[in-house]
Amino acid sequence: MKTFELTRASFRAALRGSCRPTIEGIDNFPDAGPVIVAPNHLSFLDSIIIQAMMPRKVAFFAKAEYFTSRGPKGAAMRWFFSSVGSIPVERGEQAASVAALQSAVDVLGRNEAFGIYPEGTRSRDGKLYRGRTGVGWLALTTGAPVLPVGLIGTEQLQPAGRMTVRPKHFTVRIGKPLYFERTGPQHSLPARRSATDQIMDAIADLTGQDRSHSYNKTPSE
Repeated sequence: MKTFELTRASFRAALRGSCRPTIEGIDNFPDAGPVIVAPNHLSFLDSIIIQAMMPRKVAFFAKAEYFTSRGPKGAAMRWFFSSVGSIPVERGEQAASVAALQSAVDVLGRNEAFGIYPEGTRSRDGKLYRGRTGVGWLALTTGAPVLPVGLIGTEQLQPAGRMTVRPKHFTVRIGKPLYFERTGPQHSLPARRSATDQIMDAIADLTGQDRSHSYNKTPSE
């Protein structure tokens, strides 16, 4: 069994056994071809949950220090993030920027799945924030379908600021794919904004979260 499949199977079994999650709409996930997975973001564990519970491998961005940290903890993080296909991004480089998204284009070009959080960072108050337009850029540039995903209750597994994880029920709702015309990277900003807003509307329909018209910011911003 490949490293990724073994890692995913282990985390899936642990999550199912301890949290008894509800997974809805799994049939909406395309069996083959490129797909952009676009979830809301409530917990550090969201990427692990998506990578464990989806029927196909989903690559995400991850902080570069996860791949360079030293010691036993660093080795464990490096092994995990490498085994699930995470893409290192240097601190200070916005994941929604065109420069960072070029690597995502490569993933989709291999007919694989790529995950991106349109909000950019975790919501610490439970609201669904305005989507950053990187996901719209990626959809229009590649023509890959966008799969909206709603995560509900994952913030209870590891509340912000806590190191420990506690078993709690959560729900993953997978919406129907959204299709956008492939225009390549030279599309208009209004088109990118429109695509992003449509994706956020679909996520909101899945989660029922209160909406915020502002962008979410990391605590240091």
